[in-house]
Amino acid sequence: MSVDVITQIMADAMYTVLITSLPPLLVSMIIGLAVSIFQTVTSIQEQTLTFVPKLLAIFLVLMIGGSWMLNNMISYMVNLWSDFTIYIH
Repeated sequence: MSVDVITQIMADAMYTVLITSLPPLLVSMIIGLAVSIFQTVTSIQEQTLTFVPKLLAIFLVLMIGGSWMLNNMISYMVNLWSDFTIYIH
């Protein structure tokens, strides 16, 4: 197995991880920003206020996009294991 093959496998893995984790992270960031703005406007300084909205939003994103995320990871693994004979040489 050459360095080029390993580099390509790692690049594909990082791309898959990035694409798969992006929706929950973006939703979490947007909800956190909205709650922070709400806290600033209303002068509420409760530190635990962001947890429940983020938790609910991430749960909703995982319910809606979970099958796509799982299919994305499965397709990467199928591609990786289907070319397994190439990696043995």
